[in-house]
Amino acid sequence: MADATSCKRKLQGKVAIITGGASGIGEASALHFINHGAQAVVIADIQDEKGQKLAESIGLDRCMYIRCDVTDEEQIKTLVETTVKTYGHLDIMFCNAGIVSKSEQSILDFDLSGYEELFAINVRGVSASVKHAARAMVKREIQGSIICTASIAGTMGGSIHTDYSMSKHAVMGLMKSASKQLGRYGIRVNCVSPGPVATPLLCRMLGVKAEEAEKAFERSSRLKGVLKLKHVTDAVLFLASEESEFVTGQNLTVDGGFIEHA
Repeated sequence: MADATSCKRKLQGKVAIITGGASGIGEASALHFINHGAQAVVIADIQDEKGQKLAESIGLDRCMYIRCDVTDEEQIKTLVETTVKTYGHLDIMFCNAGIVSKSEQSILDFDLSGYEELFAINVRGVSASVKHAARAMVKREIQGSIICTASIAGTMGGSIHTDYSMSKHAVMGLMKSASKQLGRYGIRVNCVSPGPVATPLLCRMLGVKAEEAEKAFERSSRLKGVLKLKHVTDAVLFLASEESEFVTGQNLTVDGGFIEHA
């Protein structure tokens, strides 16, 4: 059995960017990456105070915050270029930035302006992030890992939040195509699809605290227990590390065997 020290070397020497990295899954993943030996993690977000505090808490010798609005391709290009200039290479891109619908968005009351705003972040932003990360990896012959945050909503659909389900389905389509196109460079592209997990974003949407959300979500899993951020970040770590060196084009679902309408 590997000792504790070796277990923390899964990302030894790796440089990672995490979009939407200042809170929720992104924040937890940044800490997880650092705990597993990453050389550096770049937090990209528009939550300046949270992002800077997180970088400082990790240590500015191993972490940097860069403000990045993923709807602006030039900002993503600059994010990648700055990371490579600072650390010499990019090994991992975790495309995690995303939002949820601001209204119920049933098809009978579909708000196209809301759909466009959501798609600009959830689909356009992810597409640009994959594009510029892949370009940097190909240019430097880095056999890296690109991970996109999808959702079980992308495969199951939903009774509400139609645009959100659509966006996550699009992310999986992007991942499938990119994995086929980038495989010849040794670059892996995968998705992680969480079930309902008590992130700050989801709790704000529901208007409840994390403990209340987890209690409500507990009934939606076939597995005993509650889906936690750690379960999701463990999956992200697996896809980022060499443990998944021959895994690409996959959507790793982390939902405890989700029971719809539980």
